[in-house]
Amino acid sequence: MVAPTQPQTAPQAPKYTKKDFQTDQEVRWCPGCGDYAILNAAQQVFAQLGLPRHNLVMVSGIGCSSRFPYYVNTYGFHTIHGRAPAVATGIKLANPNLQVWVITGDGDGLSIGGNHLIHALRRNVDLKILLFNNRIYGLTKGQYSPTSELGKLNKSAPYGTVDQPINPISLALAAEATFVARSVDVYAKHLMEMIRRMAEHRGSAFLEIYQNCNVFNDRAFEKFTERDVRDDWNVVLEHGKPLIFGKNRDRGIRLNGLKLEVVKLGENGVTEKDLIVHDEHNPPLAYLLSRMNFPQFPEPVGVFRSDRLPTLEERVENQIAEVKKKQGEGDLRKLLFSGDLWEVK
Repeated sequence: MVAPTQPQTAPQAPKYTKKDFQTDQEVRWCPGCGDYAILNAAQQVFAQLGLPRHNLVMVSGIGCSSRFPYYVNTYGFHTIHGRAPAVATGIKLANPNLQVWVITGDGDGLSIGGNHLIHALRRNVDLKILLFNNRIYGLTKGQYSPTSELGKLNKSAPYGTVDQPINPISLALAAEATFVARSVDVYAKHLMEMIRRMAEHRGSAFLEIYQNCNVFNDRAFEKFTERDVRDDWNVVLEHGKPLIFGKNRDRGIRLNGLKLEVVKLGENGVTEKDLIVHDEHNPPLAYLLSRMNFPQFPEPVGVFRSDRLPTLEERVENQIAEVKKKQGEGDLRKLLFSGDLWEVK
C-alpha cells in the first residue's frame, strides 16, 4: 500500500495542481506509450476535483497499466492479476467516504479478472474503473488479448486469432454498469471530460480507453483516430443531441426498424429530425450504439449510459439500519456461541 505525502494546503479546501499528484517514482512505460497521456489526463482531473489526496485510492491488478498507482500521489494498491475490483470493493465498503479508482487493462480486466469485473459492475459498487484497451498483452510481449481482432497475427497466434473479441462497452452495459463511456488516449480534452464525469458519478463507472501500444500493437486505432480521419470515423455521443458526424457534419445515424444505419443529410429527403437523439438514460439505445464498430460504422466516443441508482454500499447501509430497527443492536459474542458447539481436544 502506497501512502500519499500529506497535502501542504488546508485539508478542508485543497487547491492542487497536476504536480501535486505526481510522485518521485520513475515512470517505466515504453517511450511513446499511450499510458503517458492517460496518466497526464487523470492527474490533471484529480487536481481539479477538490478532494484531499488522502481520500483518493488507486487500485490495480497486473499489466503495464497497473503500474498506475506508483505514479499518482494518493493511496494506492498494486494487487494481483484480475483481482483489483474485489480489493477495491472491500476498500469502498470499509470506508464509503473514499473515492476508489480501479486501473486495469484488456487482459487483466477482461480475461483473468473478467468475473470480478462484471460482478463489481452489476453490484453498482461506487468504483471508477479505467480500462486501458490496447488489444494486446503488452507486458508479456505481444500475445493476443480478449479484445484482439479476429484473424490478428501475433506471437501466440502466428496464423491469426480464431477467437471472437469481447466488446468491452457491450459487456459493461450487459453487466448493468450505471455509467459507461469510451475515449481515446490522444483525445486529451475529451479524455479529461470523461474522467471528470466518472468522478462525479455515484455507482459503478466504466471507461474504456483506446490506448496505443507502440511496441506490440502499434497504430491499432489510427484508421479512425488519426487527426485527418477522426471526424469522418468518430461520432461523439452528447446527451440530447442528434448523432451527426463527418468533416462537413453531413452524415448521421438513424434507426431503420431495429437496425442502425448511416445516412447522408439532404439525400433522399433525410433531415436532422430523422436522426437518433442520444439519451444517456436509455440502456437499450446504449447497447445498440455499443455495437457500432469501424469500418461498418463510425466509432462512438462519449457517454453511452449514465443513471443514478442505489449503490451497493447504500443498500448495505440501509439493510443494516432496517434490521437494527426490527431486532436491535447485534451481539457478536452471542452469535458466535449460539447453535451447535463442540470442543476440540
